[in-house]
Amino acid sequence: MSLTVVGTVAFDAIETPYGKTDKIIGGAGTHVALSASYFNKDINLISIVGDDFPQDYLDLLKKHSIDIDGIQIKKGEKTFFWKGRYHKDMNVRDTLATELNSLENFDPVVPDKYQNTDYLMLGNLTPLVQRQVIERMEKRPKLIVMDTMNFWMDIMLDELKKTISMVDVISINEEEAQQLSGKNTLVKAAKVIHAMGPKYIIIKKGAHGALLFGEGKVFSAPALPLEYAFDPTGAGDTFAGGFIGYLAKTNDISFDNMKNAVIAGSVMASFNVEKFGTERIVELTEEEINERILNFVDLTVFSLRKI
Repeated sequence: MSLTVVGTVAFDAIETPYGKTDKIIGGAGTHVALSASYFNKDINLISIVGDDFPQDYLDLLKKHSIDIDGIQIKKGEKTFFWKGRYHKDMNVRDTLATELNSLENFDPVVPDKYQNTDYLMLGNLTPLVQRQVIERMEKRPKLIVMDTMNFWMDIMLDELKKTISMVDVISINEEEAQQLSGKNTLVKAAKVIHAMGPKYIIIKKGAHGALLFGEGKVFSAPALPLEYAFDPTGAGDTFAGGFIGYLAKTNDISFDNMKNAVIAGSVMASFNVEKFGTERIVELTEEEINERILNFVDLTVFSLRKI
């Protein structure tokens, strides 16, 4: 099934306790699409870059069966750039620079050949741009998934809620779920967010796994214990890519299959943190992915007799 991804294609410069990089390829759209490409080979990407974006990076996306005709290249403009430093506690980071550049006036264009897409993944962008893409689709996709962040909750909550009301699945982290809902417990938070429109809510808990809420059910997915997290940049986007990529591959949006998709997303995110940026994701093999899926199964399978 066809999948269209909307999100930033950007430059990142990252510093962690394990090292640092100069400008490398990054962005939510990049991480989502690359992750999804291991499950589905019919992927479209809508984004914007400047004419400083290297052809080698565009070729990398195409090598992963990602159609880039939806990426606008703005002449005379620069590509969105983010620079950050992570602390010893990898959940804490400082943003050292954010340059919107070509992204500042992004007016998304949905190419004709993307119009019949089956699945739509809205990566973290302004709620207005996310909503514009939905409205510019001639036919509603079978499933619309969105990611967002607390920044949009701080500065444009009403716009965000309008977009949330139009999607089927929302994927946010624990802190964002609490802020959006005004509730401290995640079960209560999920109920409030569900009332905003989405049928399913994914709450990511970083190193503690993820929760899936929907149809009056709850699924708790573990996180794979890792010796270290080299770089968590894009891990949430990589999770979203594995999730939506698996759903597009299987073309099954039942709650039971979404549980499988959450595990697929968790598997991909666990790889993402092992190297800087997209370095680990672009070199994966099917054997590695399948082996790690089995590792997740081993974390949760048990036999408990009644006492």
